[in-house]
Amino acid sequence: MKLAILYLLVITSFIFSSCNKKINTTANIYVRDETQALVNNAMVILYGENTTGLPNQISVYDTAYTNTQGLATFDYNYLFKPGQAGVAVLSIKVEKDDKSGIGIIKIEEEKVNEETVFIQP
Repeated sequence: MKLAILYLLVITSFIFSSCNKKINTTANIYVRDETQALVNNAMVILYGENTTGLPNQISVYDTAYTNTQGLATFDYNYLFKPGQAGVAVLSIKVEKDDKSGIGIIKIEEEKVNEETVFIQP
């Protein structure tokens, strides 16, 4: 009887723990030029900025390059902690040859966050 109860508890805890799987927190940045064409191999930088006026370290500064679909993907699972309200608002800087562009993106937990940045000379 005790063994059956223990077995039932183990199975129940396994079922409930697997129901709350963490969903990835990512940022997808699409880059387009002034003609609306997707831009391959553009450098995309996502970074946090100090908004308090106090000297501190900026904890996010990530770089990726766009693929042939003009997409750079960033994984922010390490920033998200369960129970946290929001993750971050990051600045975007994009450069390719003599073209550049800027933007911002709000990173929300357990979501694919997307933004498009247009670059021009």
